Amino acid sequence: MSLFQSFGFLQLLRIEKPLLQILLWIRTLGTMASIGLMVYYFGFPMTVQGQFKIIEWQNSLLGVFALSFVIRWLFARFERSFLQVSSLETLLLGLWCAEGLWALMGRPWFAEFTRNYADLLPYAWFVHTLAIGLAGLELIRLSNSVVTVRLKPAATLMVSFIVLIGIGTGLLMLPQMSHRAGSLPFADALFTSVSATCVTGLSTIDVGSTLTFKGQCVLLALIQLGGIGILTFATFFALFLKKGVGISHQAMIKDFMSEESLFDAKKLLGQIIFYSLFLEMGGAALIYLSWPLESPMYFNALDKAFHSIFHAVSAFNNAGFSLYTLGLAEPFLHHAPVLRILIALLIILGGLGFPVLRDLFGYHQIRTRLNTPWKKWKLSTRISVWTSVFLLLVGTVVFLMLEQQSGGTLLHHRGFYAWVDAFFASASARTAGFNTLDVMAFGVPTCLLMIFLMFIGGGSGSTAGGIKTSTFTLLVLAVWSTIRNKKQLELGGRSIPFDLLNKAYTIFFFAATYIFGCSFVLAILEPGIPILDLVFEEVSAFCTVGLTRGPTMEMGQAGRAILMLSMFVGRVGTLTLAFALASKSENQAYTYPKAHVLIG
Repeated sequence: MSLFQSFGFLQLLRIEKPLLQILLWIRTLGTMASIGLMVYYFGFPMTVQGQFKIIEWQNSLLGVFALSFVIRWLFARFERSFLQVSSLETLLLGLWCAEGLWALMGRPWFAEFTRNYADLLPYAWFVHTLAIGLAGLELIRLSNSVVTVRLKPAATLMVSFIVLIGIGTGLLMLPQMSHRAGSLPFADALFTSVSATCVTGLSTIDVGSTLTFKGQCVLLALIQLGGIGILTFATFFALFLKKGVGISHQAMIKDFMSEESLFDAKKLLGQIIFYSLFLEMGGAALIYLSWPLESPMYFNALDKAFHSIFHAVSAFNNAGFSLYTLGLAEPFLHHAPVLRILIALLIILGGLGFPVLRDLFGYHQIRTRLNTPWKKWKLSTRISVWTSVFLLLVGTVVFLMLEQQSGGTLLHHRGFYAWVDAFFASASARTAGFNTLDVMAFGVPTCLLMIFLMFIGGGSGSTAGGIKTSTFTLLVLAVWSTIRNKKQLELGGRSIPFDLLNKAYTIFFFAATYIFGCSFVLAILEPGIPILDLVFEEVSAFCTVGLTRGPTMEMGQAGRAILMLSMFVGRVGTLTLAFALASKSENQAYTYPKAHVLIG
């Protein structure tokens, strides 16, 4: 029996609203304080006594969350429904209360931390894990207020990336995140955060030697959140908590994932998380088994596991970050073809796009195709898959031919190993930015090939950059139709609306113009760097690839600012950016007479 049933609805209704409002403010402040304590604990050097004090304060905040939960439960109209809706919060607070009771009985689960400072670490992780979970739930509740802000979905998406970049920059500047004395400089932290959030891979630091394990974990989190999208995470967990998703919030995901309808976008959310985690963890497990014996971390299971997870997440999200100075071109990886093939496959899967993965591997889709074998994939799936296959094959063959000539990087590679390196370069150039060869040793024709592949990029709704395979296919189709003097675009037994073609033209024109303009500015700012290297770097940044011929390290702050802006614009999407900045257009109920303009 609830409090309302015991004492009457009208009596408690008077105090319910102000009390719950006060509790909301208390939980919000408690969340901020809890996050601050976690940042201070993991980001700054501390004595054991100081760590103990932080744990005590964190426990006090968990007590505040527990008290707030009990009060909200007492005021709930239906206690059982409240517990079901708040199941995750109930579990976290239940674990905290159970451990506290167990400790009072003299048998704490993790350690007698009050008497032995040496055993503080396991309990500290336990407390902070609970605090992270509860703080995350509160932040998700607060994120639902984003839909009330009068911003376009595309603009809200941009703001979410800017906020994530800012948080990542601040975390990377903490003293415990790098091996440098003091902390990582702001310029390097900002560039690294932008590159990770925009899943590019360009860097002004050696990630493996500069960042500590904590810093690498922050980088990994930025890659994951930037790859899938912070709003996608927030929306999924809002659904998981049964809080519902509004039309505006669904529209953000629809724009971000390039879905055809709001219903499809909402349905895709859970599948995004499932496919990402399943493929990343599955890939990490296979990578773990494929490290060569010469690997420096081969006999350290924990380091080996972390390196496997890091490279799997970086590959699937098309980020291109590696924990090694020479990337995957390190000498101990020269004879690891299985590892390279696995990473290339993760790159390809991540670059196809989540809607395509759902159409290819979704349970209902597979079942439907088994029952009706004549039913084809969606047109967008066919475009993404077959265009990717075509570009992979052409890129592999042409790269192999160019680099096996005199002075090429594959001159002394023969047979299977040469094909693996060529295939990896073709897959990585379109989206990821990993390298198994020295990019600076590529010849001019090879660099032009790589620029072409980088410019096209991966599939729509994927973690890849570039103008996307669908845009490239529509442009080729439009050229072919014009040459044949056809007035209608047709593909796969379907007519292509001209508004889609106009979007493709817009994306191509914007991307080409932006790259040309930035390359022109970089040529002025960095006259000592060859123009080919500057164009290569700009295309790599804008198309969020991450391959580099070295200019990033040599550039001044102005040149790096151009690259950071290019990574952001390329990640958010040229068309999304245009929609976000455009003003509302008025409906035109009239048309002008047709004009004839000479072309060519």
